[in-house]
Amino acid sequence: MIYEVYPVGLNPFAITHLSIESTGVYWKPVFNILSDEFEILLVNARHLKNIPGHKTDKKDSRWLAKLLFSGLLKASFVPPNTIRDLRDLTRYRKKLVQNATAERNRFERVIQDANFKLSNVITDLFGKTGILIITALLQGNNNFEELLALCHGSIKMKKDILKEALKGKLTDHHKFMLETIRLSIENINYRIAKIDRETALLCNQYSTEIDLLKTIPGVNSISAASMIAEIGVDMDKFPTVHHLVSWAGVCPGNNESAGKMSSSRITSGNQHLKLMLIECAWSATGVKDCYLRKKYENLLVRRGKKRVLVAVGHKMLTAAYFMIKYKVPYLELGYDYIDSRRKQNQVQSYIDKLKKLGIEVEITQAL
Repeated sequence: MIYEVYPVGLNPFAITHLSIESTGVYWKPVFNILSDEFEILLVNARHLKNIPGHKTDKKDSRWLAKLLFSGLLKASFVPPNTIRDLRDLTRYRKKLVQNATAERNRFERVIQDANFKLSNVITDLFGKTGILIITALLQGNNNFEELLALCHGSIKMKKDILKEALKGKLTDHHKFMLETIRLSIENINYRIAKIDRETALLCNQYSTEIDLLKTIPGVNSISAASMIAEIGVDMDKFPTVHHLVSWAGVCPGNNESAGKMSSSRITSGNQHLKLMLIECAWSATGVKDCYLRKKYENLLVRRGKKRVLVAVGHKMLTAAYFMIKYKVPYLELGYDYIDSRRKQNQVQSYIDKLKKLGIEVEITQAL
C-alpha cells in the first residue's frame, strides 16, 4: 500500500520529489512507474530509524515525507534501465554457474558411491576423457583395454592407477541418477549460453569500457560486464573513488569515538560486486610480473589470505574507477615497483635525517 502524505501548507500538485524505502525488490515496480514524472530518492532503510513504539505503515510514510521535506534523506545509487537489465543477467548467470557447480559435485558423489575413483586419475570429470569414459560406463562397457584407449597420453601413463580406479559397479539406480544429473547440467549450460548472447547484445554500447577493464590483470569479459552491471559507466554518481570503494564494501570501516578506533571491519556493501572483485583478485595473483601479485605477496604474511584478497580487490576497483571515468587503459606498474618505491623512500628518509644534522650528501648510483 502507498500513502500520499503532504506537509502542512504544501500544494499536492506542486510535488516534484518522492522518497521510497528500499525493501527487497518491492520498490522496483513503483520506481519504474513514477520515475518519469518525479525525482525519486531510494533510501536505505537503516537511515530511517524512527522513535520506537507504535510503528505503522502510515506513521512510517509521514516520517519519510517529513525527512524528505527537511532535506535529510540521502539517495541510494540507482543505475539506468539498461544497466539494471544487464545487472539482472549477470547476477542470474552467477546463480546458474553456482547451480552447475553443485550438480557437478553431485555427479561426482554418485560416481564415488559406485566405487569408481576417477577423480584420483582424471582432474576434470567433465573434460573430454572424463566424458568418454563415463559415457562408456553408462553403456555397460567395462572392458579396461577399451576404456584405456579413450584416454589421452598423460592418463595412459597412469595405467595401473586407472585400472584400480575403474573397479566399481554401476547399478541401475546409479545410471538413472547420472543420466538425470547430466541432463540437468546440459540444461543449465544451455541457459548460460543463452544469457551470454543476450549479455553480449546489451554490452555493445559499453564495449569501450569493457575493453578498458579487460586490460586489468585477472579481469575477463564476463567479470568486466559484471563490473559495469554493478557500478555503471557514469562515475559522476560517486563524488570520489573513496565513495565507490566504500559503497562496494572493500575498504576498512571507520568506527572511531573519543580518539579510539573500535573496529575497522569492512562494511557489507554490494555483495555481488565484492565477491566478483575477490574472484578477479585471486586470478590476478597468478599473473607473472604483475603489480597486483606483488601487492598480494607483500601483505599475505601480515594480514592473511582473505583480507589481502579484499585489499587487492580494492586496488582493482580504484583503477577501474579512473579507467571508466577518463577512458584510459590500465597502467601496469610492474612486479618490482613496490620494492623500488620502498627503496627510494628509505633513501630519502636517510637524506632528510642527515640534513637535519647539518650534513650535505651527494647521491650516486652504485655500479
